[in-house]
Amino acid sequence: MRRLWKTLAALLVGVGLIAGVTACSSPAPVDMSNVTAVIDVRTPSEYAAGHLQGAQLMDIQGSAFQSQIAKLDKNGTYVVYCKSGNRAGQAVTAMQAIGIKNVTNAGSLEQAAKSTGLTIVK
Repeated sequence: MRRLWKTLAALLVGVGLIAGVTACSSPAPVDMSNVTAVIDVRTPSEYAAGHLQGAQLMDIQGSAFQSQIAKLDKNGTYVVYCKSGNRAGQAVTAMQAIGIKNVTNAGSLEQAAKSTGLTIVK
């Protein structure tokens, strides 16, 4: 049984690493007509330096991240971005783990601006 748990844990880590790697690829255009919220998972200082217009800050490295995503509508549609797509990939995994199905990793700030058509503001 212990071996099964170790195998399962290794598989989950592998899936997380694959999601992180694919998160860096260029995202497809996003249909913004159905998006509930755009979420920036970078730090407050990164957000202050420039973010997508209307984006909500939910720092994945902050202590409030899990409680913030727990308050989201599980039937909503979300677009998540960060600096490179890696933290966004981690956020997508965490959001899916709590039952949010419609969530897109838009990659970096620049990639997210391109795929969503939203303006970068400071």
